[in-house]
Amino acid sequence: MFFPRLKRSILALALFVITAVPAFAGYKVVHELGTNDPMAVTIYRLDNGLTVYLTENHQQPRFYSEIVVRAGSKNDPAETTGLAHYLEHLLFKGTQKIGSLDYEKEKAHIDAITALYEDHFKEADPEKRKAIYARINEESKQAAQYAIPNEFDMLYKAMGATDVNAHTSNEETVYKVELPSNRFEQWAAIETERFADPVFRLFQPELEIVYEEKNRSMDDKDRIIHEPVEA
Repeated sequence: MFFPRLKRSILALALFVITAVPAFAGYKVVHELGTNDPMAVTIYRLDNGLTVYLTENHQQPRFYSEIVVRAGSKNDPAETTGLAHYLEHLLFKGTQKIGSLDYEKEKAHIDAITALYEDHFKEADPEKRKAIYARINEESKQAAQYAIPNEFDMLYKAMGATDVNAHTSNEETVYKVELPSNRFEQWAAIETERFADPVFRLFQPELEIVYEEKNRSMDDKDRIIHEPVEA
């Protein structure tokens, strides 16, 4: 596993669709709601390229959102399969403002981990590689002291969210949440920061979680049939 190249690949995959969102993006209506549309959907195109499908439901004072990124497992590099799914997980780890007790101190260790992975990739001697990996583990422990696990989820749940989740499939990665309607502006600010300024913290333990999800799927008879059919 080569962290800097993996990180660049993750960012490239994210930027396949998502770009940094201006504070006040303009928009235009590209599809007016039609009289024969039971969901009364209006489609907007933001100046940053984001397409928004909006339909109103007044049964509850809440809103549900899905942010769909047009990149999935088919966009994984051949040498780094599972990257889109891994990115899905890492984008729940927060930003410089979310998920850290002291980002400046944490960043020093994250930068050290990045440099050590470069050294690990270039080193051919097995014993030296083992020693470098031990240093990576130590730096990871130091960085973890400043991380706040699951703060992203806790922030949303404190705002009254349900269904905080995401999924990755062949051609898309989708981030989902349902919130009270008076939290719309906070939702927009959080999601803007999530995509514009992510920090890939707790890198190693999250990789183990992704592996475990894959292991569980290999015990699921429906998935065992589904994968070769879809290949």
